[in-house]
Amino acid sequence: MTEAALEPAEPASGAAAVRNLLTVNNIEVIYDHVILVLKGVSLQVPEGGIIALLGANGAGKTTTLKAVSNLLRAERGEVTKGTIEFDGVRVDSLTANDLVRRGVIQVMEGRHCFEHLTVEDNLLTGAYTRRDGRAAIARDLEMVYGYFPRLKERRASLAGYTSGGEQQMCAIGRALMSRPRMILLDEPSMGLAPQLVEGIFETVKRLNEEEGVSFLLAEQNTNVALRYARYGYILENGRVVLDGEASKLRENEDVKEFYLGLSASGRKSFRDVKHYKRRKRWL
Repeated sequence: MTEAALEPAEPASGAAAVRNLLTVNNIEVIYDHVILVLKGVSLQVPEGGIIALLGANGAGKTTTLKAVSNLLRAERGEVTKGTIEFDGVRVDSLTANDLVRRGVIQVMEGRHCFEHLTVEDNLLTGAYTRRDGRAAIARDLEMVYGYFPRLKERRASLAGYTSGGEQQMCAIGRALMSRPRMILLDEPSMGLAPQLVEGIFETVKRLNEEEGVSFLLAEQNTNVALRYARYGYILENGRVVLDGEASKLRENEDVKEFYLGLSASGRKSFRDVKHYKRRKRWL
């Protein structure tokens, strides 16, 4: 971590210490035994928290999520250094299926749905690891429909013929059917209209507050992510270059200029931001 990185806030005097549900400690990820993608990434997700993983395309956000969910092996990647702990237990050697049973599930970038299954059948596939009976699964299905009423209207439609926003709702709803303690949410705003993006993030906030689900979300839309997250980590070239409370990151001049398109002189054009007229303090 650089000196510019913001330290996590200390708990107030007399306040209970926040318990970390996920701890990623100094991990390195290599693809094909050659390509070093992540270089000493560390982060924490407190129980009941919403944490944003920010950065440009190719910064390493998706790789970080896949390292946590143990989906790297399918792409010839592996964690070669560091540790990943969930709920106090080291999990980087477990299978993705084992992690789902423990309560960690990833919603992949690109709204992956089973196109030739109905919306409801897609949701029910999320419950394949459960052994608590049909009644409990039926209750949770109605819970999902409560958060996403549009899915109830389209429950009999083939998922491949629904809109992008409906497919994103379906992907999140399918994850909820596994009764997760933590959801790894990858680029939920990608390809969606701003109004739909706000709706998705409002639902994430409700799920966090009402169902107690923790979220680690990777997002290029820094502006919306920092409005809903409580803490954020910024990745560049496979390293965490800046982290801190979301409210402080929103006011950081470097974050404003390089990720929000703003500077002390006001809003900047994409051309100005792209060519970096001022040097980042963390470089």
